[in-house]
Amino acid sequence: MQTFDPVTARLLVVLAESGSIGRAADRQNIAPSAVSRRISDLEARLGVSLFDRSTQGVRLTPAGRIYVEGVRTILREIADLDTAMADFAEGRRGNLRLACTSSALAGRLPELLADYAQRYPTIALDIQEMNAAGALLAIDDGQADLAIVADNNDFSRYDTRIFEDDQVYVLSAPDHPVAERLRTAKPIAFEEVAGHEVVGIHHSGALDRLLSQAAASVGRTLGERVNVESFPSLVRMVEAGFGIGFLRATSLHLLTPTDVVAAPLENDWAKRQLLVAHRRSGPVSRSMASFLDLCTQTYRPTAIS
Repeated sequence: MQTFDPVTARLLVVLAESGSIGRAADRQNIAPSAVSRRISDLEARLGVSLFDRSTQGVRLTPAGRIYVEGVRTILREIADLDTAMADFAEGRRGNLRLACTSSALAGRLPELLADYAQRYPTIALDIQEMNAAGALLAIDDGQADLAIVADNNDFSRYDTRIFEDDQVYVLSAPDHPVAERLRTAKPIAFEEVAGHEVVGIHHSGALDRLLSQAAASVGRTLGERVNVESFPSLVRMVEAGFGIGFLRATSLHLLTPTDVVAAPLENDWAKRQLLVAHRRSGPVSRSMASFLDLCTQTYRPTAIS
């Protein structure tokens, strides 16, 4: 009887997520040829094709979707068992695996982690930066214990608590038509600025989705003159006069060395939060519980007047 191979199982899940043998190999630090060989050997043993292969990449077959879901369940159960046993092992160092977005790392998380490390020096920290969808998938697959992501995601399978307020701000160059209004720092309605050209950020990211939905609700389409991939780049392009931009409060420190002006949006949908989430069905280790408690103890609501 063939035994369960966790290495091949993890490769299978990563390949299903990435749709590319090359990307899966990079993520797992293994040669692409080794990925292909392991998957081919698995398919031969099972007697079914798990992936359809093309020049565009790979895609799960119907049988592959069923098999991958079963593998994910097994990997979750293994991770949960490790978590449950960790609290029984005397003298064993604990560990805490966090999957978090760039917004979380730009906010209070680094200082909070430093505080946590000082309070619990025997707990090893593993911090993974990724987008919100990837962070939630990481806790689904047992690759992370907790995820810190924006609140406009599907949390139906998770327990959550507030990590940090993350109000959306609008920013502009000092000579932009809306700059005088923004200098007052008083909350401004999205409708007042939605007609201006925008420096876009992270298509399909949490903030991009939020703004697109807001524009659609008032019958507008945001005019993106340029699009960038990072928040520092967005600030620089706004400063250069390519349009207004939108940032979460956790990224406002990027404005410090610039002349860019900013004000919070007054709309209810712009009063965002970052949440810390974990699987509702999974065990909560002592390291997880102590971090969650610290999050709650140190959270301070942000007042927007």
